[in-house]
Amino acid sequence: MRRAALVVNPISGRRRGEAIATVAAERLQDAGWTLDQVTGDDLPSVRSSLRAVLAGGVDTVVVVGGDGALHGILDLLVTSDATLGLLPAGTGNDLARALGLPYRDPEACLDLLLASPSRRIDLARVRCGEQERLVATVVASGFDSKVNERANAMRWPRGNMRYNIAILAELRAFAPIPFVLELTDAGGATSRVDTDAMLVAVGNGPSFGGGLRIAHGAVLDDGLLDVCLIRPVSRSLLVRTFPKLQRGTHVTMPEFERRLVRSVRLDAPDIVGYGDGERLGPLPLSVEIVPAALAVLAPASEG
Repeated sequence: MRRAALVVNPISGRRRGEAIATVAAERLQDAGWTLDQVTGDDLPSVRSSLRAVLAGGVDTVVVVGGDGALHGILDLLVTSDATLGLLPAGTGNDLARALGLPYRDPEACLDLLLASPSRRIDLARVRCGEQERLVATVVASGFDSKVNERANAMRWPRGNMRYNIAILAELRAFAPIPFVLELTDAGGATSRVDTDAMLVAVGNGPSFGGGLRIAHGAVLDDGLLDVCLIRPVSRSLLVRTFPKLQRGTHVTMPEFERRLVRSVRLDAPDIVGYGDGERLGPLPLSVEIVPAALAVLAPASEG
């Protein structure tokens, strides 16, 4: 028997969130769950409502939405030690993919949510300027974040076409970026890497951007971060690399490098970091693993 908050982003997945939430509320109540629904016009109002519900004794938070909707409340879940139930309704759903949830099938996700025991996963703690944020999937910087910056500044067109145009525009002027990485490995040893790269990603989970498996092989509960970089390549090869990211086959490229760490500090000129698809802020930023930070209702890890 659970007392749960149902947090709904109604516009997730091209407004599928509200429809999924309606079905979810009925099924969860039929299963004996007590529900408090949490909605709001913006993130601050959602956070305020959720904070009040959590203070009232809720033990589970079911989020109907995508990675961005979850990102905005991760800290509240961790500090309250509430268990997460995820019903993916976004366009990316990268955490759902990493958890092995059937992210295209809301009914099947509900079945798993009702049947799965709780397991704990790691999170990444990011410090950027004066802010501290928690990230569930990937912290990204480089070519991909430049595309995000350009796309977010465009008012037209809408949808995926905006990102396609942003990719083409960035490719025309893109050059390798001088990164400085300060790494602390699993044993506590520190090292510094100065290198030019097309992008650097720090993976808690394997994918970002709706299934781009930049950190292919990363797992959510190993107590480590996967620092992945792609060294300088031609513009044409960079374009051809993106389909490989969907399959994870880019890891065989000689320009790809991975390091497993407990923490990393990233710096590069004029680069903005993104986490869970949300803007974090300009580099430098630091990322450290927070082991077993979050309880989730999901199938047991295969690893």
